[in-house]
Amino acid sequence: MHKEEKDFHYNMNRRHFLSKASLGLGGLGLASLLSPSSLLGNNRPGPEHFKHIAPKAKRVIYLFQSGGPSQLDLFDYKPTLNEMFGEELPDSIRNGQRLTGMTSGQDSFPLAGSIFNFKQYGQSRAWVSEIMPYTSKVVDELCFIKSLHTEAINHDPAITFFQTGSQQTGRPSIGSWLSYGLGSENENLPAFSVLLSRGSGRPQGQPLYSRLWGNGFLNSVHQGVQFRSGKDPVLYLKDPKGMSKMDRRKMLDHLSQLNALHSSEFGDPEIEARIAQYELAYRMQTSVPETMDISKEPDYIYRMYGADVARPGSFAANCLLARRLAERDVRFIQLYHMGWDQHDSLPTAIEKQAKDVDQASAALILDLKQRGMLDDTLVIWGGEFGRTNYSQGALTKTNYGRDHHPRCFTIWMAGGGVRPGVSYGETDDFGYNIVKDPVHVHDFQATMLHLLGIDHEKLTYKSQGRRFRLTDVGGKIIHDILA
Repeated sequence: MHKEEKDFHYNMNRRHFLSKASLGLGGLGLASLLSPSSLLGNNRPGPEHFKHIAPKAKRVIYLFQSGGPSQLDLFDYKPTLNEMFGEELPDSIRNGQRLTGMTSGQDSFPLAGSIFNFKQYGQSRAWVSEIMPYTSKVVDELCFIKSLHTEAINHDPAITFFQTGSQQTGRPSIGSWLSYGLGSENENLPAFSVLLSRGSGRPQGQPLYSRLWGNGFLNSVHQGVQFRSGKDPVLYLKDPKGMSKMDRRKMLDHLSQLNALHSSEFGDPEIEARIAQYELAYRMQTSVPETMDISKEPDYIYRMYGADVARPGSFAANCLLARRLAERDVRFIQLYHMGWDQHDSLPTAIEKQAKDVDQASAALILDLKQRGMLDDTLVIWGGEFGRTNYSQGALTKTNYGRDHHPRCFTIWMAGGGVRPGVSYGETDDFGYNIVKDPVHVHDFQATMLHLLGIDHEKLTYKSQGRRFRLTDVGGKIIHDILA
């Protein structure tokens, strides 16, 4: 028997028979596949399976600050560290907690207060560092969570944990879960879009990997689509030279027929996904250039986002693109801004990094609000962990570094059903441990899904005999921050 015959007979088993039967209701399967809202194409379980309340948020813009921003130099004001500058971190505060290999060998752990001045702003009286002047003007729109904590102490597992709910690779990312659960509201753009920028604080900082916006074991139609700066925002989207639009359409029609025949024989859902992706890519040939073209934005928008908005690939430009994607009902928009991993020369590096993001982050909030979109758009700002209260390496009056600190750190959220003008959770006077209202990463994820109307315990997918979810086996909703 030839190999092809063996493969054919191998696939003609009971499971294949049932798969074929489920796809054999006339032409319904293929016809629905060509629409992104298709239950087969999206592999969606249906709203009755996981929704439990009316959603406050329709979409998410997640401004992920990769590298671990220092909460002690941005939002978590600790004058005790300045008063005890250079003194040893008390053993009673550290309490034997683990350190990274970068500082575990230090003979001394001198406390390092922030070199930057802090003030309280707005009616909420939120503390903000002087290096975030634009953010200080919108604090009454923000909900600061100062008691977030994580299980990972190094970058790769920590970022993976935030984005997928597990420190191990291979799980679906947040955006993929939302695409799977809620589908797309725009047939001409992906439900899950990703934009990357590199900061000036540490330009050669920690790299990022495409698996952070991967679909894991979900259908590949749920994978995040990366938008790039330059002539080709989405790779391989343009037609080759010499191919007309009509030729492309004919090619896709014939290819869909071949894939449909293949699907009817083997019942592989990834074949269905391939058809849907080809069709989406065809529609994106028109929608993506229009979305990425910011030339018609009014002058006041350019001034609002700052000078960097004119530089493609900058954080400011990506924030403006995020607003444009949100206007077009893209479900989950993920921005990654690299450069926050400041183990040394932190004062100089973080000031540059803050300048990268401060004005544009605040502008995004104001821009969404003026368009009436902030109420149903959840905006999130934060990294994978915080930084230590002691100096990594030599400490001087003007210079210090900070190591990774998973025990407590700060993020902020805005819009989408979150209470504005709130600071939730507290850390001790040393900024080392949580003393009130701890928030685990899974709690944060559960709350985000709740704002989208999803019961995090019910949004599951069975793979290899186990039911998985974004919050794994944990997660509780933080009701005190809900509007």
